[in-house]
Amino acid sequence: MNKFRFHFFLCIGCFIGFLGLFLVFPAKISVYAQSPVTGTATPGGPKPFITNIFEGEPAINVRTGPSTIIYPDPCGTLPYGATAPALGSSPAHEWILIAYSACPNGVGWIYAPNVELSPGYLPIVEPPPTATPLATATIDPTLAAAFNIQPTVTRLPTFTPAPPLVIPTFTDGTPQENFPIGEAIIAIAVLGIIVLVLSLFIRR
Repeated sequence: MNKFRFHFFLCIGCFIGFLGLFLVFPAKISVYAQSPVTGTATPGGPKPFITNIFEGEPAINVRTGPSTIIYPDPCGTLPYGATAPALGSSPAHEWILIAYSACPNGVGWIYAPNVELSPGYLPIVEPPPTATPLATATIDPTLAAAFNIQPTVTRLPTFTPAPPLVIPTFTDGTPQENFPIGEAIIAIAVLGIIVLVLSLFIRR
């Protein structure tokens, strides 16, 4: 009976031990498998290169610096599908430095969204100094004074107001008669009536 119990508990202990090992080892393996991958190549890795994948133009510009404003004039072009060794990247990773013999010092900058970069180590490269501006032209003061002609000031004539407009008044053109025509007609009529009455009495 004691031997049976001993073997029974021994089997249970071995079972629990194997079950614990089975649960512990997969957890460790899964932790090792989830170790982070940085994706950053080491300096001793393969040398990357770029490929022009921009289909909008037959070729893309290669510039002397990582800017279209500070370095407006391109030093060459890279045809569609062409490749070039990648030497570095701008601090913002917007431009890639490539080997290009037509540019100064044999290197040029290309816009990163227009190309495809192969895996490899790509160091950060500071932009080159801007080109020295051209000398500012100076003007000889004596020569400038000879062409600085002051216009002759002409005094404008004074304005004299026009005399006020006089509107003439017109009188009625009908001639005025001082002789009372109406009274004369009435007197003649009365005189005719008197003569008519007298002639009637005389006939009787």
